[in-house]
Amino acid sequence: MTNPQNNPQQARKIKWLKLLFFAFIVKPLVLIGLGLNIINRPKLPQKGAAVIVANHTSHLDTLVLMSLYPLSIINQIRPVAAADYFMKNRYMRWFSTKCIDIIPIDRKVMKAPDELFAECHQALHNNEILILFPEGTRAMTEERDFKLKRGIHILIAKYPEIPVIPVILRGLGKALPKGEALFVPFNCDVIVGDPLAYHADAKIYLQTLEAQYHALLAQSMSHPQA
Repeated sequence: MTNPQNNPQQARKIKWLKLLFFAFIVKPLVLIGLGLNIINRPKLPQKGAAVIVANHTSHLDTLVLMSLYPLSIINQIRPVAAADYFMKNRYMRWFSTKCIDIIPIDRKVMKAPDELFAECHQALHNNEILILFPEGTRAMTEERDFKLKRGIHILIAKYPEIPVIPVILRGLGKALPKGEALFVPFNCDVIVGDPLAYHADAKIYLQTLEAQYHALLAQSMSHPQA
């Protein structure tokens, strides 16, 4: 398959579709359908290269995080997503690549890390902001122990100076639960943390990230949802 980034005309088309999708569908949906309480919003990275690492309970997670950015830089925000789900048929592939501009990661094929994260490396080289879910899949509940995978450490080991920003999302799993297709308006929290310090030991790095998640979740719990 041809990489659309190698075709300037196709790349422009993708960017316009993404811009229109967020301007006329995502942002109005988030503004009208969700009561967002954003804590520490200034801590969100406003330029790349950077990585946002968030917990994951809903397909709304990506759209909400991207909606927090102005349309002027929406094309610099690239979510990392599972290829086996978002590229499973031509309709989903079209939507995922044209409207959201995902970076697909194949979770079911064994690849060397450099090959697996090749497009992520290119995006960071292009000073883009990645959205990554270290749990690797959606969880059924938000108040829990986080089962973090080593992927974020493998990726960021090449760029230890790049800011990695933890974010906790709370309530989106109730607005669009895993396995459900019905959107339910709900008050939701987005809590942005401080940059995660790099550590060469993956276990310590992930333990630190999990500790920050729990601290951010505690902040959210102190702001009861209606």
